[in-house]
Amino acid sequence: MEQMPEVIFDCCVLSNFALSHSLPIIKSLYTNTPYITDFVSAEILRGIQKEYRELTRIKEAIREGWLKETVLRTKKEKAIFESLSVSLGWGEASSIAVAKVRGFIFACDDKVARREASLLGVRLTGTLGILKKALRKKILSLKEADQILNTMIAHGFYSPVRSIKEIS
Repeated sequence: MEQMPEVIFDCCVLSNFALSHSLPIIKSLYTNTPYITDFVSAEILRGIQKEYRELTRIKEAIREGWLKETVLRTKKEKAIFESLSVSLGWGEASSIAVAKVRGFIFACDDKVARREASLLGVRLTGTLGILKKALRKKILSLKEADQILNTMIAHGFYSPVRSIKEIS
C-alpha cells in the first residue's frame, strides 16, 4: 500500500465533510494521517457553540484518534504563522506553517490561503479534490459524490461545479 503524505485541514474543508455527514470519507482516504492545528480546533469549537451540531463529529474524530490535533512546534513554524497571520485567519496561517515545515498537504478551499500556500511551495487539495480522489479510489460512486457535493452546497459551500464529473 502506498504511504500517504500527511494532510492538514483548514476549518472549511473539514466542516464541509462534517456538515454533509461524510467525515468517514476523510477517515478512509487519509488513514492515520489527517491533522488540524489547535487554532482550527478552536474555530470548530466556535462553530459548535453557534449551533452547528454536526461539527461535534470533528471533536469525536479527535477523541477517537483518527484525526490528530497538533500545535506549532518549531521557531520556523511560528515565524511562518506570524507572517501569514497578517493576511490570513489563524487557522489557515497555522495550517500552512505546519504544512510547509513538515511537508504536509494543505486541504483548503480559500483562494487567498491557497495562493499563499502555493507561493511557499506547499502541496494543495480541497473539498472537490478530496471528493474526486474518493471517486478515483472507488470509495464513492459518482452519484454518491454528487449527492455529498449537493449537500455541501446546501450548507453554504461555494462550488464552481455541480458534479464531480466536471473535474474528473
